[in-house]
Amino acid sequence: MIETPYLLFLGDAPDQLAAKVAQGIKDWRPENCVGQLRLEGCKADLGLTDMTLAEAKAAGAKTLVIGVANRGGVISQAWKKVLVTALEEGFDLASGLHNLLRDEEDLAAVAKATGQTLHDVRVPEVEYPIANGKKRTGKRMLAVGTDCSVGKMYTALCVEKEMRERGMKATFRATGQTGILITGDGVPLDAVIADFMAGSIEYITPNNDDDHWDIIEGQGSLFHVSYSGVTMALIHGGAPDALVVSHEPTREHMRGLPDYDLPTLEQVRDMALSLAKVANPACQVVGYSINTQNMSEDEARAYCDKVEADLGLPATDPFRFGAGKLVDALAAL
Repeated sequence: MIETPYLLFLGDAPDQLAAKVAQGIKDWRPENCVGQLRLEGCKADLGLTDMTLAEAKAAGAKTLVIGVANRGGVISQAWKKVLVTALEEGFDLASGLHNLLRDEEDLAAVAKATGQTLHDVRVPEVEYPIANGKKRTGKRMLAVGTDCSVGKMYTALCVEKEMRERGMKATFRATGQTGILITGDGVPLDAVIADFMAGSIEYITPNNDDDHWDIIEGQGSLFHVSYSGVTMALIHGGAPDALVVSHEPTREHMRGLPDYDLPTLEQVRDMALSLAKVANPACQVVGYSINTQNMSEDEARAYCDKVEADLGLPATDPFRFGAGKLVDALAAL
């Protein structure tokens, strides 16, 4: 178990989106967050108290969480001094990067010498089966997106929260490092061997009560040439009954791919649904989740209203305005 509370390490994040791991923990588990630690030049800010390691230790923090998801998931050499010092001062370390803490010889040696623990969240802990495509009882919703990092996890968490508040049976199924750090369980999908990715999603969404919803965290995008594989595994392994399309309207190009424009909502809707029907012919698109964090409230409401009018399905920012419309649509299935 990863000990709480956390000190969230933002390193030298180049922008706010690069700190999405820390942002997700802060938004969904604020009680676990003592403060943030930033290096010079960091352009992300969670609005938490900036702390030194000593200050955070005095405030009760037990684990330094690397809250930055950089392209490729590497441990920067610029971070090493902080990470080593944190171990020496009695912190455990937790990371969801592809570059594992345990594989860094200096960190592993200091952890062994100090008796501290290195938590690599992005390591599969189960021998997942190959997907078999068999129909499972219960219901499943998957968030798909026009791009990576557009709000698929927030969509799923908001839907689960609204369902639980209504007394419905619902479980958020984490498929990435941030979701796992928030909930303490899930599958690090992009670290699973390709042949077993769909099977891992079947594994975490097993047979359940007929009125139970598994709310599956989406990853990547079918239109993102770097990360489309994880999306395909989710669509076929999840065999969803319902899809929610997630979108960030102010994005100028695909994340990390300046030569690629974002697809339209209609393109994502049609492609995701056609692929989902391979595993579940009854699948439906039930609504649109719009990430309006970079828009004023008036702009956000107007954009959601236009999507509803143009596409004929509910559209909302579930984090800003609530997930009620989406849950209404799911409850009607």
